[in-house]
Amino acid sequence: MGRGGQALARVAVVVRAGAAPLWWPGLLAAGVGALVPGMTGRRIGLLAGAALFLVTAAAVALARYGRYTRLADGAVRAARADFLQDRAVTVRNWRRSRRWWLLLAFLAALGSSFVLPGAGGLCLAGAGAGLWLKAVRLGRRESGREVLLWVPVDRLAKGPAGRPVEAYRITGIAAGDAAPGGARRRR
Repeated sequence: MGRGGQALARVAVVVRAGAAPLWWPGLLAAGVGALVPGMTGRRIGLLAGAALFLVTAAAVALARYGRYTRLADGAVRAARADFLQDRAVTVRNWRRSRRWWLLLAFLAALGSSFVLPGAGGLCLAGAGAGLWLKAVRLGRRESGREVLLWVPVDRLAKGPAGRPVEAYRITGIAAGDAAPGGARRRR
């Protein structure tokens, strides 16, 4: 990195990276689970799954949001020597480091269909929806302040709001290749 620069990843991109790998396999597991009658029956399983979807989405969207806001309020300007990581690289690194956990979560959601049909899949999809909602909230915060929030890559082991993260870095709204909220920037 030369002369003290650090690699920085977008906070919203890291949060949003888990949304799709939880949402789509969750919906697939719920669909397959709806085909299995299960021990409780399809109707009870899908109603329990709908409730789990809402509770999980809300819990994931609100989890540690106070820490995110404290880190964002104490953010410092990124140094000129800092290296901004591409959105695709951040997403790929996040998904590769968690691919076995995602596979186990999918298999657990499928297996739970024999007890509550579709409930495990909808719970998994709710976690993906919650991460997407959290990224959207971060994007609104970024747009309101007209800054982008970045976190040092070497501090991401416990997540973008984990204990190793001491402060976020900020850049102008045009930096990087992702829009506020972590979505692809439209040209």
